[in-house]
Amino acid sequence: MNALIARLVAKRLGIMLISLLIVAFAVFFATELLPGDVAQILLGQSATPEAVAGLRKAMHLDQPAFLRFLYWLGGLMTGDLGRSYANNREVADLIAGRLANSLELAFVTTLFSVPIALTLGITAAMFRGSTYDRLVSVFTVSVISIPEFMVATLAVLVFAVYLKWLPALSVANDVHGLGELLRIYAMPVITLSFVVSAQMIRMTRAAVIDTLDTAYVEMALLKGASRRRIVLKHALPNALGPIVNAMALSLSYLLGGVIIVETIFNYPGVAKLMVDAVSTRDLPLIQSCAMIFCVSYLLLILIADLVAIMANPRLRNQ
Repeated sequence: MNALIARLVAKRLGIMLISLLIVAFAVFFATELLPGDVAQILLGQSATPEAVAGLRKAMHLDQPAFLRFLYWLGGLMTGDLGRSYANNREVADLIAGRLANSLELAFVTTLFSVPIALTLGITAAMFRGSTYDRLVSVFTVSVISIPEFMVATLAVLVFAVYLKWLPALSVANDVHGLGELLRIYAMPVITLSFVVSAQMIRMTRAAVIDTLDTAYVEMALLKGASRRRIVLKHALPNALGPIVNAMALSLSYLLGGVIIVETIFNYPGVAKLMVDAVSTRDLPLIQSCAMIFCVSYLLLILIADLVAIMANPRLRNQ
């Protein structure tokens, strides 16, 4: 790794750390603005003011918000996510059981959507301007225009209510066999894959077309190289950075879509845990779940930037 690449990588890492600090500040104070008193909610409406004041003091809610933010930030840096207000359990223990389920859902969605999106995006670029390209473009624009909750609701109505092919709820416990696993993940994965694939198809197509318009590709075409050889040998290796960047940006849509999907299909993941925590105003749990989503998004963007830097031949040869 030459000095220029090292400086660019260090710059990206520094930007990510600063972004994390800003995000942590925003997450903490955004949750502080949630309506209601945590102590009052936990004790109920019949609690006396003395009992509410005592619980607020025990939970350190009587301290200034900025001081509590510093304590919370210090806990995050040491791996201490605090204790849940609702059930007095460690937040890390609550998240650990749900995180595996969310990662499984994201992995299966990625495994399903990425090959399809890359194939459609690359082939649409190869046959640019054709009927096939126009059909793919119409499909992607149509899918992007439909929100995830609409896709999920229609999937439940069609496949669970009317056809009764798939279960309306997705519970990953006690799965026996591949067929049962596919039935459980089918509707959440299809719903998430719609928007993720559409975004990835559009960005992959644009990246490959930009590469196909370069001078060296035109030279290969003049020398009689086939369309397949031009794309596979000349265009794709040089479009690797933009394609990986498109994949990372598209997969980041999982982080928003998974909240809707886990809620509608009652899937026991981190997003469903965060939605449940909002109803009980469980601030440590809400903040930790939100930070997981933010860190995941920033990591995806960082990976995309690093791959784009490493794949740039002009930087490698300096």
